[in-house]
Amino acid sequence: MLLPVIMAGGSGSRLWPMSRTFYPKQFLTLFGEQSMLQSTIHRLKGLEHESPLVICNEEHRFIVAEQLRQGAYEHSGILLEPAGRNTAPAIALAAIHALKKNEDALLLVLAADHVILDTPAFCESIERAIPLAEKGKLVTFGIVPSHPETGYGYIKAGKAVGDFSSLVDAFVEKPNLEKAKEYVDSQQYLWNSGMFLFKASRYLAELEKFRPDILESCQLALEHIDHDLDFIRVDKDAFLSCPDESVDYAVMEKTHEAVVVPMDAKWSDVGSWSAIWEISDKDKNQNVIKGDVLVDDSQGCYINSQSKLIATVGVNNLVVIETKDAVLVANKDTVQDVKNIVGQLKEFNRTEHLQHREVYRPWGSHDAIAEGRRFHVKRVTIKPGERTARQIHFNRAEHWIVVSGTARVRKGDDEILLAENQSIYIPIGISHSMENPGKVPLVVIEVRSGDYLGEDDVIRLEEYRAGY
Repeated sequence: MLLPVIMAGGSGSRLWPMSRTFYPKQFLTLFGEQSMLQSTIHRLKGLEHESPLVICNEEHRFIVAEQLRQGAYEHSGILLEPAGRNTAPAIALAAIHALKKNEDALLLVLAADHVILDTPAFCESIERAIPLAEKGKLVTFGIVPSHPETGYGYIKAGKAVGDFSSLVDAFVEKPNLEKAKEYVDSQQYLWNSGMFLFKASRYLAELEKFRPDILESCQLALEHIDHDLDFIRVDKDAFLSCPDESVDYAVMEKTHEAVVVPMDAKWSDVGSWSAIWEISDKDKNQNVIKGDVLVDDSQGCYINSQSKLIATVGVNNLVVIETKDAVLVANKDTVQDVKNIVGQLKEFNRTEHLQHREVYRPWGSHDAIAEGRRFHVKRVTIKPGERTARQIHFNRAEHWIVVSGTARVRKGDDEILLAENQSIYIPIGISHSMENPGKVPLVVIEVRSGDYLGEDDVIRLEEYRAGY
């Protein structure tokens, strides 16, 4: 039976300002009601499979866990990478881990940040690939191109090995437009999807042949693992010694066992705002509208509002994205250059590329409402049954006002129960924590005051739920 391996790593900048380092695109809800990670798992319902294994970066673990909980998705664990080392090591970790439970594990490797609109066609291609993988082939899925695309790599199909598959003749880097047209016209080339199907043992055998250094590092990393709730932590030092390499470079371009199966499932890696515009539903003026938006005499635009009204008059071919702390306005034909803005944010030591104004924690979230000299106001939401870590601040005091729900506050040696419209003062240097003992979300306004209000002014007396 298939073991889906969902790769939910990466922190791309191409969909800024919605995508951030600490909240990348795989966690965004761009289509329908589900995030891209949730949609990746949901489309597996048409296949017989084991509960998926999810691989993500350590810093994204709570987002992954929460999205799996929200979707009520069963899973085989969340495998944490201490740092990104590309797809070859990530898949190696999954393969080694899978073999501990099943010596004949068949891995279906999927990226969590792709859009596939034709789920039956997706499942059909995988069903066709299973017999090949069971025979020891390393299967990659090639997307049937709908147009000459310069943003994707290509796979050249060689000799047929069945009705629906061919040997891989070559992997080709992203071409220029002229080459892309040649590839599409020849009908020999497919887009490289980055999805794979193979036996775990077969992949590791090929990895040992071509990149034994990667295999050794991953084996060492899994010799000492730490199970923490649903999280599976590997040995940090061993994994950080692993080379950074893609599965294409490490194995697929070198092996003689690579086979490509075509997939025509309305696929996109949604690598830009223009790509999202292309596959989204449009109004009569070819506009894609999300959120609170008014348009007048505007055509061919993608407009997405998260918190404020956006109004456009007499504009064409624009991308307008509004979040709580940033607004992007770009020509739809040049959105690939959004990464240049992210580069400037890094250069100027700004934080808008790192995380959104609203930050998610294992216990809930906090959203910065206002800040100025010597004060900072946040809205804090704590989920039922959850609590914050017990902590001390040495440079700021805090006032907490309960907006809705009930709060159980630990202040020094005292325990106080607060109802709606009640408040409490936390002086500098006093240990404190807050818990939601109720059945509905607890919403609190937190007012910080002091000379220094940074997040690093904290000593945690306990690391609640594997890290605050």
